[in-house]
Amino acid sequence: MKNRLSLVGCFLMVALWLPLQVRAESDLVLAISEGSSGGLDHARVIAKYQGFGNLVGKAINRKVVVVFIREFAKLEEGMQNVRFDFVMARPSDYPARGIRDYGYRYVANAKPDGQCYIIVPKNSALKSLQEAKGKRWAQPNPAAYMSKFCRAELLDQGIKLDEEKVTHVREQDAVGFYLENGLADVGTVASYSGLGKGWEGKGNHVLHKSIVQPYFPLIASKNISVKQVEAIQAQLLKLADSEEGAAALKSVGVKSFVTSDASKLAALLVWLDRK
Repeated sequence: MKNRLSLVGCFLMVALWLPLQVRAESDLVLAISEGSSGGLDHARVIAKYQGFGNLVGKAINRKVVVVFIREFAKLEEGMQNVRFDFVMARPSDYPARGIRDYGYRYVANAKPDGQCYIIVPKNSALKSLQEAKGKRWAQPNPAAYMSKFCRAELLDQGIKLDEEKVTHVREQDAVGFYLENGLADVGTVASYSGLGKGWEGKGNHVLHKSIVQPYFPLIASKNISVKQVEAIQAQLLKLADSEEGAAALKSVGVKSFVTSDASKLAALLVWLDRK
């Protein structure tokens, strides 16, 4: 029995790393991270993103292999050691660090942009953000990207969360639970989260929408030349014009890509890290 379990363990390890092992040496690797909100396994991520990867490769006449990186530590380590030729990731602070710290280049980011939504339940008496001062707040883990995002936005609006009564929950969906069950008065979530997208449709209210920041950026390693980056950018800007491109956008779940937000992504970490 023990030997059988050992064999099963070995099989699982091989299955986990197989997509990286079978690729040709000349293939390029596109690492995908959907953050903590993603519930997909490797096979589903490949099915979801390989069409997009094919179009990236088509722009520079190279084969691009998609790999799924679930753990943020492995994403960071892979960028640090330049194991990934391309990275497309949310949260956006990881691609921003890839550029700042590991020599990656900005390629594009998805639309619509990301925002922090400050939300209240349908029966809330709060009508403005300033009225939320002193109330009970619900927010994801303070180390989470969107918590930092919302904290930075609120700081711009004159509200310091360190001085508020904040309950941190594990996932964004729990913010909605706290609000709808009277456990908190106001919450912070991502505009692109399931909760954020559906909140007003349930009769609830978005009290405030933050400034926009680049969403789901695509970056390229220093192994990809400037000319290659430019060719990929040209390809991404016309995705909606072809059946193949439109299908890739639909599969990935974004409306379009823009290639003009390099400066905004570069400034993101400074904005997030303010005290």
